[in-house]
Amino acid sequence: MAALAALLATLLSPGGAAHSAPRGPKTYAQPKESRPVYSYADAIRESVWVDTRIDGDADGKTDRVAVDIVRPREPAARGRKIPVIMDASPYYSCCGRGNESQKKTYDANGDPVQFPLYYDNYFVPRGYAFVAVDLAGTNRSYGCVDVGGRSDVQSAKAVVDWLNGRARGYTSRTGEKRTDARWTNGRTGMIGKSYDGTIANGVAATGVEGLETIVPIGAISSWYDYYFAKGAPLQGGPEWLSDYVESPEARARCGHVQQRIIDGSPRSGDWTPLWTERDHVPDARKVKASVFVVHGLQDLNVRTKHFGQWWDALADAGVQRKIWLSQTGHVDPFDFRRADWVRTLHRWFDHELLGYRNGIDREPMADIERAPDRWTTDRTWPPRATGSTALRPAKGTAPGVGTLGTRPGKGTETFTDDRRLGETDWAATIDSATPAKAGFTTRPLARDLRVAGSSRVTVTVTPTTRTAHLSAVLVDLGPDTIRDYAHDDEGITTLPDRGCWGQSAPGDSACFKNTEARTAAVDYTIFSRGWADLGNHASDQQGEPLTPGKPYTITLDLAAGDHVVPKGHRLALIVGGTDRNLIQPPADTPTLTVDLARTVARVPLVGGAKALATNPHAATPRASRLDGVAPPRLIDRIPGGRTS
Repeated sequence: MAALAALLATLLSPGGAAHSAPRGPKTYAQPKESRPVYSYADAIRESVWVDTRIDGDADGKTDRVAVDIVRPREPAARGRKIPVIMDASPYYSCCGRGNESQKKTYDANGDPVQFPLYYDNYFVPRGYAFVAVDLAGTNRSYGCVDVGGRSDVQSAKAVVDWLNGRARGYTSRTGEKRTDARWTNGRTGMIGKSYDGTIANGVAATGVEGLETIVPIGAISSWYDYYFAKGAPLQGGPEWLSDYVESPEARARCGHVQQRIIDGSPRSGDWTPLWTERDHVPDARKVKASVFVVHGLQDLNVRTKHFGQWWDALADAGVQRKIWLSQTGHVDPFDFRRADWVRTLHRWFDHELLGYRNGIDREPMADIERAPDRWTTDRTWPPRATGSTALRPAKGTAPGVGTLGTRPGKGTETFTDDRRLGETDWAATIDSATPAKAGFTTRPLARDLRVAGSSRVTVTVTPTTRTAHLSAVLVDLGPDTIRDYAHDDEGITTLPDRGCWGQSAPGDSACFKNTEARTAAVDYTIFSRGWADLGNHASDQQGEPLTPGKPYTITLDLAAGDHVVPKGHRLALIVGGTDRNLIQPPADTPTLTVDLARTVARVPLVGGAKALATNPHAATPRASRLDGVAPPRLIDRIPGGRTS
């Protein structure tokens, strides 16, 4: 009778009955957190080559990308299917990943030994697989690097397809023995910093099934905006980057792809089909994955415009989102907020890939670093009370030393482009009549003023030459202690001692050098920037020669950010020419006359225009040069690694 009762109970249960009664409330506790119950030392380590269905190197065969996998052995024995955390990168052999520039290593049989970073050490014992993909043309993959194009994105998308049974995988680079991924449930989360995070953005923008979440860290959303700002060159050409990351074998046979990149990215800054292919923002509507964005507010390599436009497009598409914004430059959160980051990422993947109801989706959307190691949260970002406010420059008591308020100005200000100077030089002399910039400041603020989101500056200028570049920056004028983002380590100090995050195995340690905040005492903080070639006044996508003496109106998109200008400080707008080390100079050396009545900055203020309260009786202090912090050197940096 007991056996019969058990059989009936099984048949009448929701899982065993063809027509069961509606399910009632669950009476058991759901797991809240995955636990390290699996052995990392005993994990299965294997390599698979996945067919991308692209013949990038034109050898008559479709390219295969190398996929190195580490996964728990125990679930395979128990028949349990597991989710995947994936980092697809071009840097696994050329340059390394993370603060210690770790590279993949292999044993004598070619099986993977070291997986860079901590994702494998920490998450594999908790029941995840970690998958490290070599993009086409890098390390052990066939094909060619195309710097964010179809081949790069397809390198990772094909692996998501293979994990879900939609693509072919092989046990060797050239052999015909097939292999599948029956060990996974196909639920994949992509993560990575810089180039790696950019690939995650690109794969998500295809809408591929099985990609449940992405965590882009300091990632590009449009490759044009990495190399140009409305026609003004920011970096060297993308062909340099492809040559830098390609394997020697790929470099020897991918000259035709390199030439296509050169031909498709003219230094004129004009938009071409190459950039359309590498612009993920319009395809945010296709994104099905949730997105956890991390970015440094002082990232002058992958500038904050990238996360700002991506974030806004994802919001319009109704995508589930979360965001962390630090005071650092191009730095991984593992190196600026380690314990909180690992804990948060663990809960995020548990929720998104394992389906655990741990409440992270109901927590504040945004974490913002206000001062070194001091963080605040926001339920939504930007805050709902944020409103675009028109701030207008006006003449002051000396040439180039003007005021900033809500009333339109009159007259003009004139400056001459000096390619030897940049934003730090301009800010240091904000209250002096210097010839290379026009500066405008509010009176000292009567209360804190928060700027959250993306600003735009529309300026009408008359050049004296046929070419001219423009810069606009927003500055917090007042003393503060900030992360020293202008240092080579961009706001962190790497310590000699180590901390361990997960389990180790021979050849792959879970222990990494600890870090702490590197700080600087400053007299001003530049917190938003934008640049443009004045020749692009009529079109964001194509420039034209200027007519000397003719006025032109152009709008500069300033990088997204979140900054509080404290009570007693001043807010400044500076308009200049070439921003040294951040944009490249024009062919000529123009003098530019700014029409103040036709110039306006639209700034997202929390609380709107009412939040801009100044003290009309306060004296205006002089700003002095940033104390001990050199201007950042960024032209030679790449999206990856320690300086990338």
